[in-house]
Amino acid sequence: MDNTLVIRTPEDAVAAVPYLLGFHPEDSLVAVGSDGPNGTCAMRADLLPHRAVEAAERVAGLLADNGFRQALLIGYGPAERVEPVLMAVWDELAERHIRVGEALRVERGRWWSYHCEDPLCCGPDGTPYDITTTAVAAQATVAGQVVLADRASLAATVAALGGESMRLATRRAEARAFDRIHSAERLIEEGLPFVQDVIGRRDRLTDDEVALLGIYLGHIRVRDEAWVRTRPDRHLELWRDVLRRVDERYAAAPACLLAYTAFVSGDGGLANLALDRADAAMPGYSMAELLRDLIVSGIPPRQAVLKMSPEDLAEAWDAEHPRRLPKAG
Repeated sequence: MDNTLVIRTPEDAVAAVPYLLGFHPEDSLVAVGSDGPNGTCAMRADLLPHRAVEAAERVAGLLADNGFRQALLIGYGPAERVEPVLMAVWDELAERHIRVGEALRVERGRWWSYHCEDPLCCGPDGTPYDITTTAVAAQATVAGQVVLADRASLAATVAALGGESMRLATRRAEARAFDRIHSAERLIEEGLPFVQDVIGRRDRLTDDEVALLGIYLGHIRVRDEAWVRTRPDRHLELWRDVLRRVDERYAAAPACLLAYTAFVSGDGGLANLALDRADAAMPGYSMAELLRDLIVSGIPPRQAVLKMSPEDLAEAWDAEHPRRLPKAG
């Protein structure tokens, strides 16, 4: 099924953005790039008028670097906050020969167009809208897309659940690991088949399995095995579930695996929130920094899909970490 949202009117544009981001934006500027080699791209920036030039350079640079020739701009908030940022972005886009097809401001259930000057259709009081009645909303509903109330609601979908059952499972997993695993090699030997089994399953993991998985993913070789086997169409909910349930000390790796899966699925909002969880669990975690750089650089999601196979990973790891042979005699 083609899940591309068709935008024909300002109402369609206003309706499309929450589906592109996964939540209803507030106090934000949203830029949607189109007419390029990589489909569409939506990005959100906070309304910070004192940093309008910085926002303009970042947004326009990302769209230009990825070959987009047209953009839609929508500012969410009062005019005095929207206009400095929106106009700065518009000017920077013009400098880079990117056409702004429509520029809107949205506030309190009304929209204003910076393109239209006809008072009969775009009066000073704005135009009321109801996105639930638009063709875009119908398309998105058929495609199974869901919009949350705000960014905080999206953040709640990756928040830690905690609970006594998971705490006890973590203690059991740690006792097992410390009792049986006395070397990195042994951790890899046990962790690889465990991850391969988890990735191939459809049923929900038990608390004990989540706890043990968190420990195994603490080794980069096991984590990367999970990474190369992750598929965006199958594993997003797996990594979301693991992240929410695993002990915070082991959250960095599953948070990054969720961030990767969300990003290559086109859900940049969820990817950024997952990376926030990774940063909170382990500041400076290398995979989190790599994924942040990918997102900030504007790499189209489809180009960020990992091309390495499990066999490639095993060969590269063995070449970099040759096993020590016992000494003769």
